[in-house]
Amino acid sequence: MLFDTKEEFEKEFKARAVEKYGRDPKDIDQTEIYDILGTMVRDYMTIDAKASKDKVKEAKAKQLVYFSMEFLIGKLLVANMVNLGIYDLVKDGFNEMGLDLENAVKQETDAGEGNGGLGRLAACFMDSIASLGYPGHGNCIRYDYGFFRQRIRNGRQEEIPDQWLLNGNVWEIRKPKHAVVVKFYGNAETYVDKDGLLRRRTVNAINIIAIPCDVGIIGYRNNVCNTLRLWTAEPSAEEIPADTSFNDYLTFVRDLTHGLYPDDTTEQGKMLRLRQQYFLVSAGLQSTIRAHLHHNKNLDNLPERYVFQLNDTHPILAIPELMRLLMDEHDYSWDDAYAICQKTFAFTNHTVMPEALEKWPVNYVATLCPRVYMIIEEINRRLLIKLHQTNVPQSIIDNSIIIKDGMIRMCQLAINVCFSVNGVAALHTKILESQTFADLYKLYPEKFNNKTNGITHRRWFLVSNPKLSSYVSSLIGEDWIKEPVEGLKGLLKYQDDPKAASAFNDIKRENKLVLAQYIKEHNDLEVDPDSIFDSQIKRLHAYKRQLMNVFRIIYYYKKLKAEPNFKLPKHTYIFGAKAAPAYVYAKKIIELILAVADKVNNDPYVSKFMKVVFIENYGVSSAQIIIPATDVSEQISTAGKEASGTSNMKMMMNGAMTLGTLDGANVEISQLVGKDNIVIFGLNAEQADKLRFNGSYSPWDIYNSYAPAKIAIDSLIDGTFDRDNERFRMIYDEVMERNDEYFILKDFQAYLEASSEMDKLYMDRLGWGKKCLINVAESGYFSSDRTIDEYNRDIWHLKKVI
Repeated sequence: MLFDTKEEFEKEFKARAVEKYGRDPKDIDQTEIYDILGTMVRDYMTIDAKASKDKVKEAKAKQLVYFSMEFLIGKLLVANMVNLGIYDLVKDGFNEMGLDLENAVKQETDAGEGNGGLGRLAACFMDSIASLGYPGHGNCIRYDYGFFRQRIRNGRQEEIPDQWLLNGNVWEIRKPKHAVVVKFYGNAETYVDKDGLLRRRTVNAINIIAIPCDVGIIGYRNNVCNTLRLWTAEPSAEEIPADTSFNDYLTFVRDLTHGLYPDDTTEQGKMLRLRQQYFLVSAGLQSTIRAHLHHNKNLDNLPERYVFQLNDTHPILAIPELMRLLMDEHDYSWDDAYAICQKTFAFTNHTVMPEALEKWPVNYVATLCPRVYMIIEEINRRLLIKLHQTNVPQSIIDNSIIIKDGMIRMCQLAINVCFSVNGVAALHTKILESQTFADLYKLYPEKFNNKTNGITHRRWFLVSNPKLSSYVSSLIGEDWIKEPVEGLKGLLKYQDDPKAASAFNDIKRENKLVLAQYIKEHNDLEVDPDSIFDSQIKRLHAYKRQLMNVFRIIYYYKKLKAEPNFKLPKHTYIFGAKAAPAYVYAKKIIELILAVADKVNNDPYVSKFMKVVFIENYGVSSAQIIIPATDVSEQISTAGKEASGTSNMKMMMNGAMTLGTLDGANVEISQLVGKDNIVIFGLNAEQADKLRFNGSYSPWDIYNSYAPAKIAIDSLIDGTFDRDNERFRMIYDEVMERNDEYFILKDFQAYLEASSEMDKLYMDRLGWGKKCLINVAESGYFSSDRTIDEYNRDIWHLKKVI
């Protein structure tokens, strides 16, 4: 161990301060203190990493490689110290040296490796995989500037670079000796090998060096340390193709890791996204093959040693790329290579939204990676033959083939080849099987399974909410930290204890004071900690219906102004959301939220009853302040559109009540806590589908018959929130002229009634505390530990290395 005692820690810290900065700890800057502490914790973890690798090697253990374009890991310092069991030791050592640990922790920036739920889920999975003792590693791109940093200026979202790497990344270890070469463009050349067999290879390609930067992922007090491998791009010393200039080549290299999710409204942006996806999977697979061959004579047993989980559609090019590597680089036949792919790849689908089911124009893939396209084409050709030979109806064939209408359908590629296809909530998986991929489900029913998402309770409860998690431990002990599903249920024996209910309420108020201070510092707005903190924090998308929430606030504003006798319980409405830079409609909704906030917060009368807060640059760190302080969790997406959601789980685990539709994991939350401990409203998925398909719905019917809907809609164009009546015309048109695709007006009355019901529940303070306790008690099911155990039981079949 690097240090076992407070004294050893102090000695090592002081030595490093002198060695690196030439000063004593009391004389160096906070950023330098953070740098020294972070590298010490990283080195502490690296010792466990070696031991974990040795155990895997000795046991010849199967390993997971988890491909994802996002890993939203947030800040790691506190979580890593807690998982290592050294947090108190370090804190005591800092106190002895006269240093402030809290200030050092504040120097860390959120890693720019993700945007929303997809990336946060992947990060939670990495924590649980390590904490459960499984050998599993992530693969992602090391983005130079992340997604973007959101700045609110003049009532609008602006995007600026997320300079998360400005001061370096203490957690990564750059490993150039493990670099691989990724080839783009060029052409596939046929040749005869030494045995007289016909082979193919890629020639005249643009070569890029992919260098791994490894970040340790430490398990909770079990000495297991896995790896999150982040790939960065560097120029190759190989000759540049004659038709490519040196400057164009350097731009090509730089763009590969410049940022997450380039603008895909342009052809250039789409091609860059495709290049990023291919760069990631080619680098990750080459690295895995090299590691495998270091201990095995060939790749015949690759499925016994590795399983590749494809997190959503972005990494699906890994399938034809592995085929290419096996056939072109390692001389496998088509049949043998395909058999290996069928045994090693598993696919997680995260959406039923048509625009998110990736399709690539044939010419894009054929141009960027011609050999890979040849392989996709051949997979498709053989699939067609097989389906025709087995007399599959043409309608099913049309929905199942990979290439159609000049487009490569990535989900069809994955489902036809992978041995497992899973959804991420019970309702989501049902929709995949019955609607989205109904014909593929008929062909491969054995492949489909559900794995309801989860969150790491260590990050989102133990670390994020120390007051409440400590109180929970005082009641039921600490077994819940390692056994959350059954452990947290121990709280249920206190559900009728008024002392416990009061304690839950008191701790919630303390957390609300912390958030209120954050809002004062960042928004220059004072909010009442005794008001109801009502939060909707998630990526801005029309189906998530932040707009319906805003319409509710608008209606209350108008009603307070028009009716002196109307009294609303005090509310603080909290929003946190980023809109994709090219998603103009979502950015317009943010504009509306900000305009409404400005109007409400500056109204001397209305602001007595409610405040509206928009948290700028919402991310993991701000979420760790908002979630423990939230009373009401807004989960109001259109039923059937949200795959799962994870903010619903985080808020539930921190003692918030869910106000939501029967969508995503809300269905399972309602089943666990019971109808008395959640407020559900609105259309269910079947009802929404029926309205959508029979064409019987018109928002004008609601507008003309339900006054609150008319009030909210009219405010968009009557000058209420801007002198320019046309400023929010886009939103008006989207709802009224494009038939309210996400049924905002249809569900609006039910939403207002549910909001009123929630307000009444909140007024019964002991009853509310009991409901919050029950939500926490049942939240263990949504720990990612449970999810990972299910993945492993049904898909991965890894053995623990503890």
